[in-house]
Amino acid sequence: MLLALFGFLEMSTADILDILLLGLIIFFAFKWLRGSSAISIFVAIVSLYIIRVLVSAFNMRLMNALMETVLDVGVLALIVIFQPEIRKFLISLGNRYMNSARGRALINRLIGKRTNSIATSEAVNDITEACRRMSEDKTGALIVIAQGTPLDDIINTGDKIDAAIHRRLIMNLFFKNSPLHDGAMVISGDRIVAARCTLPITERTDIPANYGMRHKAAIGIAEVSDAKVIVVSEETGKISFVKEGKVTHIQNINELKLLLGAAPEEE
Repeated sequence: MLLALFGFLEMSTADILDILLLGLIIFFAFKWLRGSSAISIFVAIVSLYIIRVLVSAFNMRLMNALMETVLDVGVLALIVIFQPEIRKFLISLGNRYMNSARGRALINRLIGKRTNSIATSEAVNDITEACRRMSEDKTGALIVIAQGTPLDDIINTGDKIDAAIHRRLIMNLFFKNSPLHDGAMVISGDRIVAARCTLPITERTDIPANYGMRHKAAIGIAEVSDAKVIVVSEETGKISFVKEGKVTHIQNINELKLLLGAAPEEE
């Protein structure tokens, strides 16, 4: 009798598939929002939807009309409240396809765009040698190397340079008395595109407490793009490589060259 109220006695294959898909969506939404302040809002919305289903099943017309109104208005509020999370999810979803060789080749062919990977081993050598010297001098640095994801919105937050990659230029830009040392440098192809750029800060809470703002900014941009990021710590002089939100601590320069896609030199 109770099952009949909910319409569960006559279930088709489409109904079962519908329930399974809804369960998967709720599961991944919980997994995606777990640990963030938005999880409590999501639980409240799911609870309201369950109440809406119950009042509809028991044919409670006034409550049903009220819940429909609340949920209709709630959709707009949901978009506003979850705007950062929705944007991050859509960017992550798009980057997952862009990160594949086939997807990147197709998109680049459609828009007539060339790959942004570093063109020459000489450029990689200049970048890594500059990082090695800045590490020895404990000069803080944050270098973003663009790949397939466009970084125009990041570049527009800084000062455009458009200069050839050279170790002395990189070191001068990050010199502590330089007006462009604060923020990130963006490299695209074989050019230094901009400096003093502002990066998004990660909202993750599981990163080590000793990570400073440079590391958090590096993780933040790596979460929303396929860029490769190099961080030189001003406090310790240690070099870190960040890709897809994962931080790799560099033990020697040859390791950094390999991560940037160049063959290491014989020591």
